[in-house]
Amino acid sequence: MNRIYKLEIENGYYLFKLEKMLFERNISFNKIMRDTNTDFKVLKRIMTGNLVRIDIIVIARLCDYLNCKLEDMIEYFPNKKY
Repeated sequence: MNRIYKLEIENGYYLFKLEKMLFERNISFNKIMRDTNTDFKVLKRIMTGNLVRIDIIVIARLCDYLNCKLEDMIEYFPNKKY
């Protein structure tokens, strides 16, 4: 599936784009899970935005594996109130 997940918060919203990246690069969920030694639940939470905290070690591992920057996977858009 080729999805981007949107999580709205008080000050703006996040876009979680990991699933789209994997689809575009033809990388299966199981492959990235095995290759990065990352737990299924952790990857699923990063993919869908269903999380409270982000483990920077896991993010660094994923960015290294995918040769990308954090904003390629997770992007934040603030409200334009300020």
